Formats: sequence, C-alpha cells, structure tokens
Amino acid sequence: MRQKPTVLAREIVASSRLFRVEEVQLRFSNGVERTYERLVGRGAGYGAVMIVAMIDAENALLVEEYCGGTDEYELSLPKGLIEPGEDVLAAAERELKEEAGYGARQLEHLTELSLSPGYMSQKIQVVLATDLYEERLEGDEPEPMRVERVNLRELSALVQNPQFSEGRALAALYLVRDLLTQRGVFQS
Repeated sequence: MRQKPTVLAREIVASSRLFRVEEVQLRFSNGVERTYERLVGRGAGYGAVMIVAMIDAENALLVEEYCGGTDEYELSLPKGLIEPGEDVLAAAERELKEEAGYGARQLEHLTELSLSPGYMSQKIQVVLATDLYEERLEGDEPEPMRVERVNLRELSALVQNPQFSEGRALAALYLVRDLLTQRGVFQS
C-alpha cells in the first residue's frame, strides 16, 4: 500500500452558492511537492444518489433534464441529493418519485461512484430499483422531466445518442445489466 502524501496546507480559494475550490499543498513520500485544486461541496454534504429503475427485466428509465454544465437537455438516470435525516434508499425512493413518477417496492444499494476523483470530492450512491409502480411526488425541478426507456441490450447505441453523455450513468447501467445477467433475470 502506498503512503498518502502529507498535507502541508489547505485553503479555500474560491466559493460559490454550490461549490468551493480548495487548494491543497502536498508532499509525496519521495519529497516532491505539488499543489492540487479540487472541487468540494458546500456545507455538511449528505451525498447524492443515482437510481437504475427497471420498469421490466430489460428496460431502465431515463429522465431528460436541462444540465447547466453542458447547457443542454440531457438524458440520464434519476438522481439527486440525499437530504438531512434520509438514508440512501429513502433518498432513492423520493428522487425516483419526483423525477420519473415511479416508486419501487424493491431497492438495493449497489455501489458508490465518483465522477472525477482527480479534482472532485463528490461521490454518488448507485441504487437498483425494481418492482416499480406509478407514483409522483412534487420535487424541486424547475420543469417536468420527460421519461424514456432504454433497453439494457442497447447500451452501445445509447452511447451514440448525443443527448446522453454522463459516464456515471453509463457505468451504473452496465453494472446493473451484468448483475441482472448473473442473477438470471436478464438474458444477454
């Protein structure tokens, strides 16, 4: 196991309503010193959740929403922040109802993913939702989200869709496809 670098100094060098940029000065075990910048969340940070909601044995739900980072409407999996006092599965259930209009009788936490660990501290919890039923909750989205289906057999084609670019969502879909194949639920 490699020895982590020694932190020489930390400082918040920029701040906005949502993010802080932290500058971290490090010394590596070989004596080399470097300054890194990383994007960190604001406040306590309860984390986030992303849901692979299976409408049937082959099809998952995608939602279309405006994404400020790309300035485009994009397709992705339902996702959102975990609120204070919520656990991962409760947050997944709430976000699924708010964004896609479905609840799930079965929720399973699968893994935790990062987006870009080289410069971001944020991580997201991936949850598999099955045995869905229609139920909508009012959310904080500025406009209704369009809901689409993606067949797990067509993930290679999904990558070619210019409206779909989120790597975490693609990784989660492949993870679920492999998991359901192993369990004999999905026949690849």
